[in-house]
Amino acid sequence: MKNFSVVLSICAAVGSTHFLLQEYVIAQTPAPTMATATAQGPNQNIAARSRDLSRLFSDIWQDKLRHAPEYATFLGDKRYDTELNDRSPHAVNDSLARGRSFIERLSAIDTAGLPQQEQLSAELMLRSLIEDQEVAPFKEWEMPVNQYDGVQLALPQLADHTSFDTADDYDNYIARLGKVPLAFTQTMTNMQTGVDNHRTPPQYLMEKVLSQTQAIAVQKPEDSPFALPLKKFPASVGAGDRKRISDALLNAIATQVLPSYQRFAKFLTYSYIPNCRKDPGIWALPDGDAYYAFRIRQSTTLDKSAAQIHQIGLDEVKRDEAEMLAIVHKLGFADRKSFLAAMNTNPKEHPTSADALVATYKGYVAQMQPRLPELFGTLPKAKLEVVVMPAYMAPNQPQAFYDQGTPDGRRPGNVDVNTYKWADRSLTNVEAVAYHEGIPGHHLQITIQQELTGLPEFRKQNYYTAYTEGWALYSERLGKEIGFYQDPYSDYGRLEADMWRAIRLVIDTGVHSQHWSRQQMVDYFHEHSGLDETNVQSETDRYIAWPAQALGYKMGQLKIFELRDRAKKALGPKFNLKAFHDVVLVSGALPMDVLEKQVDAWIASQKAR
Repeated sequence: MKNFSVVLSICAAVGSTHFLLQEYVIAQTPAPTMATATAQGPNQNIAARSRDLSRLFSDIWQDKLRHAPEYATFLGDKRYDTELNDRSPHAVNDSLARGRSFIERLSAIDTAGLPQQEQLSAELMLRSLIEDQEVAPFKEWEMPVNQYDGVQLALPQLADHTSFDTADDYDNYIARLGKVPLAFTQTMTNMQTGVDNHRTPPQYLMEKVLSQTQAIAVQKPEDSPFALPLKKFPASVGAGDRKRISDALLNAIATQVLPSYQRFAKFLTYSYIPNCRKDPGIWALPDGDAYYAFRIRQSTTLDKSAAQIHQIGLDEVKRDEAEMLAIVHKLGFADRKSFLAAMNTNPKEHPTSADALVATYKGYVAQMQPRLPELFGTLPKAKLEVVVMPAYMAPNQPQAFYDQGTPDGRRPGNVDVNTYKWADRSLTNVEAVAYHEGIPGHHLQITIQQELTGLPEFRKQNYYTAYTEGWALYSERLGKEIGFYQDPYSDYGRLEADMWRAIRLVIDTGVHSQHWSRQQMVDYFHEHSGLDETNVQSETDRYIAWPAQALGYKMGQLKIFELRDRAKKALGPKFNLKAFHDVVLVSGALPMDVLEKQVDAWIASQKAR
């Protein structure tokens, strides 16, 4: 491992709960790469160094689960089911300190001569640990809430992510709910610190958070999403325990949970929202431009500037428009405007009910399932289900999302379909979204990753936006390549979905680096897409809430196609699509620059044969 140095000074205000992360410098000479590592101590034998590395990976993973109990529950690990995440500034600083200790331990292990996957694991872990340090100066913990993420949404989802098999599981859940007030207190403390440091989200987005909070705050305990575990008890819980558990759980919701939501709603109304920023772009923060540059690199794992990505978006929009116009002309329309007008009033292109919308997604998943062996040598074992998105989050969510299952397969992967305002939604891009969120998109890729053997646990759960979302977007076009999208309206919807991701490159960089207004974003959406109004509004707000996150989709997809084209050109008749897909998938999620090295090595090995 090459030498690097980390310098971090933390200033804590004496007698205050506000810990201020003040200085951060990281220098690498040169950028670390594990493959060419040099020993930093005695030349240990390979087996011993391999054991040390494995032990360190295990320590880091267990540390993560211990300090992120909600994530542990999500993965099906019940050891911390009585706990909630510590959201305090002290926990932030403690996490950074532990991270620096792990960097030191990792730097002491010479990876030269170790198996390639172990070297890759060390490289990915070092990259992740350093990135955690790099993001610290931007104080993300001071803006912990938006309409997509935050304590107000994370806590209700625990009811879905917890497996309730015994009375003890319910008792642990009740104990966990008793800690909800502290979670909100810590969150509000962080948000108030953000106000003091002029680090706040856009005001109008927090009004959406207020609506989400109020919707839960006014519910009766038995109607709350927190009470979902009471709807169906397992047979292992007897009648006596059921009565005791029901009383205790409803009491915890009434006395601990709902008052916390009511308190949070008041904080938002009177203290927070009036002090939030007015401009939508992240540039408005004190170090907004530097933060956006970091977020671009984090999301795309590519060396591209905002200006370069903006131009790529413009070019991709133009390309998609040309293909869409060809379909429009084939259907007998003069232009896209007249086509969209006809499509918007065509009842066949809109669901007849919420159930019908869900059934449409199920149909496309079912048609893809038997075709997977044509495309992949490795297939997932865990099941996929299509379900209705929870009502408490649906109004501010996309048309569908994937909720991954547990590694043991006990909780299946779900495609959550948004049935909010179902009558206003278009059916034209449902086929593309079904392939994206389900198979061969997120479910196939993430489940294969979870089911990998011989890799440390963190590799099985790794996530890089450009890889994971780029793969899912790539998967939308795979359906076309094997003969789906027979309905020209659905094929138009596929291009519409691709256009949607190209538009993201333009308007995300527009608002966060070129100071676009929200209306400019909406206008560009309408000018270049036929996306329904509900999705246009929620997507626009998403890009504002999550700077650069949406850039990973198209940038990742383009990179995967670039690598595939490179392999086809280099290998000619030796190129095998199933083998290429396995190369992309069987190491789990990777940064795109690392994936490129993997594919290049595979090409070289195939040529040598």
